[in-house]
Amino acid sequence: MRKTKKIMMLVVTAALLFSFGGCGKNSSSKEEGSESVQVKDALEILTNIWNGYDEDQKFPVAGGDYDNISDNAPGKFDVSNTEALRSILIVPEEAASMVDDGASMMHAMNANTFTGGAFHLTEAADRGEFTDALKEAVLNNQWMCGFPEEFIVYGVGDEYVVSAFGKSDTIGYFKEQLLKQYPSAEALVEESL
Repeated sequence: MRKTKKIMMLVVTAALLFSFGGCGKNSSSKEEGSESVQVKDALEILTNIWNGYDEDQKFPVAGGDYDNISDNAPGKFDVSNTEALRSILIVPEEAASMVDDGASMMHAMNANTFTGGAFHLTEAADRGEFTDALKEAVLNNQWMCGFPEEFIVYGVGDEYVVSAFGKSDTIGYFKEQLLKQYPSAEALVEESL
């Protein structure tokens, strides 16, 4: 009987040691996964997301702004053109000064079906203020040609913000691809419109 108790104690002790060892491995892999996101520019973010789309999920898309148009791909957006920034991506003038790089992609037939933007913040500390201004502008926008159904804003690393508005299914799939490309992206806004 004593021998059985000793063997059981050894088995239980060994099991506990292995389970504690597994916990240690989980926390170290979390630390490795929390490294900062390395992004070249705002266009890279949208391009990576778009390239992750399955062919049957892609739709006619245009990117950029009035002077930098790209077909069937995201494009560079001149953020110094505050009028275009306001009319296309709904970024209010007071928030435009907080970004120094941008990119866009939108449904080529109807921007309210899907419009997405990526922005580099001049100061990471401005992320909350930029997000709040963008949210207020989108929620109070006077829509033409139909209404988008959802609006999202995600932080990618400390310096980038990605926003999108449109139909629920297109926003859902965009968000899925965003999180596949940038798993550490942080939801800042998720609103029904």
